[in-house]
Amino acid sequence: MMESSLKNVLVLSFGFLLLFTAYGGLQSLQSSLYGEEGLGVTALSTLYGGMLLSSMFLPPLLIKRFGCKWTIVISMCCYVAFSLGNFYASWFTLVPTSILLGLGAAPLWSAQGTYLTIMGNTQAEKAGKVGRDVVNQYFGTFFLIFQSSGVWGNLISSLVFGQTPSQEAIPEEQLLSCGASDCLMATASTNSTQRPSQTLIYTLLGIYTGSGVLAVLLVAAFLEPIKDAQRKREGDEGPPFWSTLLSTFRLLGDKRLRLLVLLPMYSGFEQAFLAGDYTRSYVTCALGIRFVGYVMICFSATNSLCSVLYGRLSQKTGRAALYALGAVTHLCCIIALLLWEPHPRQLAVFFVFSGLWGVSDAVWQTQNNALYGVLFEKNKEAAFANYRLWESLGFVIAFGYSTFLCVNVKLYILLGVLSLAMLAYGTVEYLEAKKAARPAAAEQAKPAEGEETETAM
Repeated sequence: MMESSLKNVLVLSFGFLLLFTAYGGLQSLQSSLYGEEGLGVTALSTLYGGMLLSSMFLPPLLIKRFGCKWTIVISMCCYVAFSLGNFYASWFTLVPTSILLGLGAAPLWSAQGTYLTIMGNTQAEKAGKVGRDVVNQYFGTFFLIFQSSGVWGNLISSLVFGQTPSQEAIPEEQLLSCGASDCLMATASTNSTQRPSQTLIYTLLGIYTGSGVLAVLLVAAFLEPIKDAQRKREGDEGPPFWSTLLSTFRLLGDKRLRLLVLLPMYSGFEQAFLAGDYTRSYVTCALGIRFVGYVMICFSATNSLCSVLYGRLSQKTGRAALYALGAVTHLCCIIALLLWEPHPRQLAVFFVFSGLWGVSDAVWQTQNNALYGVLFEKNKEAAFANYRLWESLGFVIAFGYSTFLCVNVKLYILLGVLSLAMLAYGTVEYLEAKKAARPAAAEQAKPAEGEETETAM
């Protein structure tokens, strides 16, 4: 039996790997490929807008109606539609398909989480193990395989775009408007010399679409459908839709959650900066589009390694130390990016920045999820729905203003949001520490009170 449940975990993991190989590579290239009138970043902004809307209500509806397996298959088809939309990139193809992808994203991730959790608990029951341990092991396996998708998707894009025959040097005057001084108005026309041939773009999109179709077929053919044993036993249909939606917002009554909305929002801002602005205004502008993939591989690799590492580390150091590491790393990167004038001669520096970005992004990805899970133990679903909601909002805002703000302004915004988020996080940790200290103090005070009442009698 162990074999079959492990088989399902692997099928799911490799399905996601194939799907996100395509999507991850496409997301990194949107801003560089479709710079005209900001089509690429607008598509990404509407994509996360769709995700924001769907995360409010779609997942429970779809999972209840189709079950986990078919929800995953249907959602994956939305991702494939986006790759197809890229073949004829225009406002009429990219924006609708990106909305479709956004709508599919929330059910996809909810179904994946639900599937692995039920799978782990069922397996643990059979093997007489602790449910949580098996679930963690399954999630660990899944993310280890899934995280490498960033590497493969970007590797394919750099290998394909590396085929460009003429690679003339980028003119010095264009280099002056790269980096923090990039205001987009100047580079709209100059970058056309660096655009890869349409044949190469079609080759890349063909590979990506094939990868996505393969993912759909793999999951449809080999993933076993699963029944939620616990629900069946209680004869419970799950809470009705409106109560799910309301519980998401009701949780905002918790002061701690109100303080913590900035963390997921910052996570959206910083990922959007890397995917939309760093790739275009630093890498494509100064090195050419064929380097985007290689630079993003460096981010994906450090991100994956650190994610594994922090899981081990957090048990020894506690989460506050990791948050400090993430914040300081990002702080240094942001200040350095403001001062740095990118030049092809400093090739290594482009990789150092994306690597360091991966080191601190891994803190937000691993610790924010753990923090929400621990603080809102009783309302996990509502807490994670809130997390996705605010993170998507961060993406929407950041990709949204991406078209009309200078890069240095975006970096100042990142600096401001990071500072506020850390201030709010510190406040929550302080409140938690005080709350932990209070019961202990109350315990010591109790016997004394008891004696007083006796004397009063």
